[in-house]
Amino acid sequence: MKILEINYINFRNLDDSNTKFFPNLNLFFGKNGQGKTSLLEAVYFGATGQSFRTAKASEILKYGASKAGVYIVYEDMIGRKTLTVKFVNGKKEYSYNDKKVAYDEFYGKLNVVTYIPEDIILITGSPSVRRTFFDGEIAQTSNEYFQNLKSYNKILKIRNRYLKEQKTQSPEFSVYEEQFIYYGARVIAARLEYVSKISIILNLNYRKLFDDKKELNLVYSSDIGDLKKMSVEEIESLLKERIKKRFSMEKRYGFSLCGPQKDDFLFVLNGHEAKSTASQGEKKSIVFSLKLSEIDMVIRAKRENPVLLIDDISSYFDTNRKNSVLDYLEKRNIQVLLSSTGGLGIDSENFYVESGVIEYGKEIR
Repeated sequence: MKILEINYINFRNLDDSNTKFFPNLNLFFGKNGQGKTSLLEAVYFGATGQSFRTAKASEILKYGASKAGVYIVYEDMIGRKTLTVKFVNGKKEYSYNDKKVAYDEFYGKLNVVTYIPEDIILITGSPSVRRTFFDGEIAQTSNEYFQNLKSYNKILKIRNRYLKEQKTQSPEFSVYEEQFIYYGARVIAARLEYVSKISIILNLNYRKLFDDKKELNLVYSSDIGDLKKMSVEEIESLLKERIKKRFSMEKRYGFSLCGPQKDDFLFVLNGHEAKSTASQGEKKSIVFSLKLSEIDMVIRAKRENPVLLIDDISSYFDTNRKNSVLDYLEKRNIQVLLSSTGGLGIDSENFYVESGVIEYGKEIR
């Protein structure tokens, strides 16, 4: 996949304009606060309908504006396509090839992988941060997972309401209970399959780029026990049994205490959880290795390269790690959009960004 062009209106501090991209390395350079990150955010917003900087869509609006929009032209193995996201009156509207579609039909059309300084929270943050991240990554290449997760989250809310209102004796609750177990088991099974595949790639990338003397693993930690090599039906049975054991507590607390919403994804470096034992440099290297592994997972699922967005690479890595990353990117046949305050010494197409204006071909300062 390659993004050919992006058009943006009332997006952050960017001047209303359009930018054309090149197939390989695209470097956006300039002082901080000029719009480099905003451009990458606009690309991500146009591809996913979300921001990697905020959960509030209203914050993407240029000061004083009431609406914003991003229009992307890209190509995949089939041909040229378009995606549009509009934010109007507090609501988002999605279009694919100039036809309005629901978010379900929009998400996953254009695959992008981001790497930003804030991504360190994937290791240091709460389990909910990691669940949200991996759910998004799996859903990006599997609509089946997207739908199962959507159904599960809907049933979870209903089940919690019944528990809170003490309506667990009603016939409807039994029906929701069956669906809760059905969809919950499928969400867990898909996560397990994803982790088993990406963990191997993750370790290879980490050893190749950063430290060939250490082993890095991604482990799925489930609330219902050790689930290795279990079928969906076996997971259903285990989840059902765990609910029975905790049901009295669930009724007392008024919410669900079992299920995939309680699980976690753990990064384990040389047998120890990275969150508590890895250095800052190691944590950054783990996250970047994860992002590269995401690229490989997308390629496996879709037979196409995703687009990689890297924000503020100069301040994120020390010189050795940065050079290792840049050398890797120059050898890969993927489109990369990356930002920096200055030159990086790589063979790239260069764009100067100042006061929200993006100028191609200007000499790097």
